[in-house]
Amino acid sequence: MLKRPMSGLCAALAAFAFAQPAAMAQTPGAVAITIDPADEGPVINRHIFGQFAEHLGEGIYGGIWVGPDSDIPNTRGIRNDVVAALKELKVPNVRWPGGCYADEYHWRDGIGAPEDRVVRTNNNWGGSVEPNTFGTHEFMDFIDQIGSAAFISANVGSGTVQETADWLEYLTAEGTTLAKERAANGHPEPYEIPIWGVGNEAWGCGGSMSAQFYLDNLKMFARASRNYNPDVNMMRVAVGPTPGHDDYAEVIMKGWSEKVWSWDIEGLSVHFYTTPNGWPPAYTATDFGEEEYAVVINKTYEMDGLLETYSGTMDKYDPEKKIALMVDEWGAWYAPTEGSREGFLIQQNSQRDAVIAAINFNIFARHAERVRGANIAQMVNVLQAMIFTRGEKMVLTPTYHAFRLYTPFQDATRIGVDYKAGKYRFKKISLPGVDAMAAKDADGRIWLAVTNIDPNNPVTIEASLAGLNVVAAEGETLHAPAIDAVNTFEDPDNVAPQPLSVAVEDGVARFEAAPESVTVLSLSPL
Repeated sequence: MLKRPMSGLCAALAAFAFAQPAAMAQTPGAVAITIDPADEGPVINRHIFGQFAEHLGEGIYGGIWVGPDSDIPNTRGIRNDVVAALKELKVPNVRWPGGCYADEYHWRDGIGAPEDRVVRTNNNWGGSVEPNTFGTHEFMDFIDQIGSAAFISANVGSGTVQETADWLEYLTAEGTTLAKERAANGHPEPYEIPIWGVGNEAWGCGGSMSAQFYLDNLKMFARASRNYNPDVNMMRVAVGPTPGHDDYAEVIMKGWSEKVWSWDIEGLSVHFYTTPNGWPPAYTATDFGEEEYAVVINKTYEMDGLLETYSGTMDKYDPEKKIALMVDEWGAWYAPTEGSREGFLIQQNSQRDAVIAAINFNIFARHAERVRGANIAQMVNVLQAMIFTRGEKMVLTPTYHAFRLYTPFQDATRIGVDYKAGKYRFKKISLPGVDAMAAKDADGRIWLAVTNIDPNNPVTIEASLAGLNVVAAEGETLHAPAIDAVNTFEDPDNVAPQPLSVAVEDGVARFEAAPESVTVLSLSPL
């Protein structure tokens, strides 16, 4: 677990320099974590904490958008309570309009007077009516209200190159006919679009394309994806691999390495869900036992191997790491809640999901040289959501709290950690007992994240700084009385962060990490 092995003279000198007095001997059974602030790695790009909002179920309608005439407090139709909650997460970007929906979305359906917009059927997700009252301008208003950035997925599966070109011109140009149309629809200034997805899941719902066929299309669509706003360096993200379609990494990166002047990309997407028993998802989101917990966490750790493999393929063609790896769909996908509408992907969210989120954050940070963006699926009311809404009510999930705890790591510099994780075992499954990550923010503050994966036993953590003494420490911890504990509209604070009790003695910070807990703390050195 991110050990930095030392040998020979270096190890001997380090042992001498950082030897601790007898009073600081490690507590039996404790996990000693040594953080080296001088061992600086890459920046943990804030965009790995991105979100995903698809036209799916109640993710948009009821979750974000209620309309300006709703009795639910709103600003221009967008829920005030959801906006306030998301602002606390410092959401760096939101991917929209999909997902599978993106490759059926035609942007002109969602502009102009609401009463004149095209009404369609959402064929991908439950056959619900799509009124298109939440379109380009509403999404950009939402982005502005939560203080985020737009990650828009263009329609490659059923759209045209011209449609893509026109949408970006409408969004970002000045002085053209399309720019004047945008102004007439209420936004004279060009929008800022920092991330542009060139299609979605071209290997599946985005067209069932071979990697080579998608590459041929990518060249045309990437060429037409022109950003006219000179204040924004837009990243174009190509469809990349997923398990079962791993060849996309090789084909797209090889094609990029041989590209001509007329097209380019800056990112490659990866999609990976925690679906422990294959497809369709059958594990339940609630009322599960330790076996289901262990299997799900074990599946989550496959993310690390996938990123290692895909990064290795990218390194062959891009050793300078110019192309970002964007994990723009990830999260737990369980069987839908019993009695919920088919295709709405409604599932509960438990303490287990907070652990899943923390593990993924740490994995992304360990691959920060290449992984520079990620988007959990999804933001509101769908899959591993941050927020649930029901009418005027709103509840925050354990995953929301995990995201909030990790906000100090946005654009912080990863620093070295050395520890022996121990083991959590269940039958044939063997997992790290502890998963930790450390970073230094722009103000020089040192942050440590520790997840105790063991659902049965607490663990004492003893955190020290190489060459320095810890003089103060504070933080929060997220744990629950059971691995399947959830928040509900009736009991919204059943799983919520609590202040962390930390003892600082002899330059070491000591605290107890509860079973299946996520803890983040800051350490002040002397």
